[in-house]
Amino acid sequence: MSRIIMGIESSCDETGVGLVRLHDDGRVELLADQVASSVEQHARFGGVVPEVASRAHLEAMVPTANRAFATAGLALSDVDAIAVTAGPGLAGALLVGVSAAKAYAAALDVPLYGVNHLAGHIAVDTLEHGPLPTPCLALLVSGGHSQLLRVDDISGAITELGSTVDDAAGEAYDKVARVLGLPYPGGPPIDKAAKQGNPSAIAFPRGMTGPRDAKYDFSFSGLKTAVARWVEGAERRGEEVPVNDVAASFQEAVADVLTAKAVRAATESGIGTLVISGGVAANSRLSELARERCEAAGIELRVPRPRLCTDNGAMIAALGAHVVAAGAKPSSLDISANPALPVEVVSL
Repeated sequence: MSRIIMGIESSCDETGVGLVRLHDDGRVELLADQVASSVEQHARFGGVVPEVASRAHLEAMVPTANRAFATAGLALSDVDAIAVTAGPGLAGALLVGVSAAKAYAAALDVPLYGVNHLAGHIAVDTLEHGPLPTPCLALLVSGGHSQLLRVDDISGAITELGSTVDDAAGEAYDKVARVLGLPYPGGPPIDKAAKQGNPSAIAFPRGMTGPRDAKYDFSFSGLKTAVARWVEGAERRGEEVPVNDVAASFQEAVADVLTAKAVRAATESGIGTLVISGGVAANSRLSELARERCEAAGIELRVPRPRLCTDNGAMIAALGAHVVAAGAKPSSLDISANPALPVEVVSL
């Protein structure tokens, strides 16, 4: 008998509610994916304001859930289990989602599963491409995270091979966009500008690629600073800043490091599948360069469609389905949100 899993996501500035069907054979089918974003409320601040995000989640949670059930043609009484992002993320934002999930679980008398946001970004790929080969390698790139993860079992066996030591890739995009006078969030406008620029125009540095650097870790703070200094120098000399060329050269540096390290990690670990997810996975140059390098190395590349790469409830529902299928023990109704939940802890 198939089961309906409801997923709730509220770790940052997107309120997401997803519904999936877990089939008896383990397949996970997407039924609904509704998201309410508060990004416009944060744009004037140039970044996410936690208090604003929390208030937006409070206002959007029930309407977003109602839209999800209407889209799927289901009623609340059809739900068999609820999964919710318990961490990592913003404390107040997480608390809204966890509280809502507890209320739904108690009212419906169904099991609750507090799950890991980062693992959800990997699990969402199964909604598009089917079961994950094991082991596989995941490159998770977003506003707050840049990580290389070995996945032996999406329901509970994830190992971090490398992570950012300072700015995440998405954070660097936002800061560079601000320097170039482009709108927030920085990913889409930089990607658009880069398509009109020359990626070889400026030789920006590739952080942590020296022989003494940790081979699977990332650093984008130096790159961000190099872009800012280059722009300041051009302005000081009275030159017009070639925004498209700067954007293209910056983007090339980010994509170069991410894909080179991911392919190296897969090759050295003997892993034949690379999954790229997270908000930055929607970047056109990152996916293009990853495809080129994976093909050359004989590695299968899996990238979810852009809507599934950004934060959403479908990814949490998908992860919840895999946790349920694995027979994991449900969470208690007194679980707390954990803003610093490590990726190795898939469910609480």
